[in-house]
Amino acid sequence: MEFLVVLVMVLLGSSIKAYGAISQISWREISNINNKGPYIGIVVPNDFELNPLLQSSSFVPHNKFPYFDFAGRHFRIGELEKKKVIVVMTGLSMLNAGLATQLLLTLFNVKGVLHYGIAGNVNSKFQIGDVTIPQYWVHTGLWHWQRFGDNPEDEENVDFSKEFGYLKFSNYNNYTKHSKSVENLLSKVWYQPEEIFPVDGTPEVLQHAFWVPVDKTYFEIARKLKNVELSSCVNTTCLPRKPIVVRVKKGVSANVFVDNKAYRDFLNLKFDATPVDMESASVALVCFQHKIPFIAIRALSDLAGGGSSLTNEYSIYLSLASQNAFNVLVKFISLI
Repeated sequence: MEFLVVLVMVLLGSSIKAYGAISQISWREISNINNKGPYIGIVVPNDFELNPLLQSSSFVPHNKFPYFDFAGRHFRIGELEKKKVIVVMTGLSMLNAGLATQLLLTLFNVKGVLHYGIAGNVNSKFQIGDVTIPQYWVHTGLWHWQRFGDNPEDEENVDFSKEFGYLKFSNYNNYTKHSKSVENLLSKVWYQPEEIFPVDGTPEVLQHAFWVPVDKTYFEIARKLKNVELSSCVNTTCLPRKPIVVRVKKGVSANVFVDNKAYRDFLNLKFDATPVDMESASVALVCFQHKIPFIAIRALSDLAGGGSSLTNEYSIYLSLASQNAFNVLVKFISLI
């Protein structure tokens, strides 16, 4: 009988490994890590945003299990400002950010998620170097693309939501020599809410989410970040004024690098947005479904197409914005 039990366990372990799931050895390591938790999850998009954390004396890797590798992700385990953390770099885009965040919450004992990085600025009230902390995030890349010639206003039963408005391409046509605009075959795109499946809901029974709020307690703590010391110069190039930390109403994300003044201005006018990036709304949506406290800290690295037509400020202020975002993160986590 004992032999049969052992044989079943061996075969089960082999099958788990063979089918690409988590092996028993990995589960044991995950259990050891989680026994030391709970942790604060830190989600970072790219290596240049991660570098300030890795180079900081505030981050101390765990002496026994400093990391855990799984599914192409490198989860760093340690302490930041003496708070237990698990750090994961996602890579570019909504897909990567969502996958990495889901793995973080599935594998580990995480009590909250902090997301930081850089962003484009679509709000003329603020400048490069400022660090923004939005109260709401939205994914602006889920569209219903309207057929040219259709008029949804005349239809009683359209198969998409009209609640969140649209972008009409002909509003941005170049004018003819007679200053008359013409209809654009691209017509309109209507912004759509995400379909989400809350962890405490009925499986396969969806809910809709458009504006996803950050955690109320985290957002209140963010009031105390105004005096964080921020960088204002890159070598001999300095910003017009000293950067500030500011709570703002809304941020937007999509799989789009915005370097276009017309779309930049549209995002601010339509959605009252300040930072625009490619990951934050994805992290927010995953945390929202899991009922995990979340907040995003995004430093403005460029004007998203609103600056000079000869250059993009991104390459100049990338390191400054990354460091400023991390400095705010360090202060924030010390206040939790």
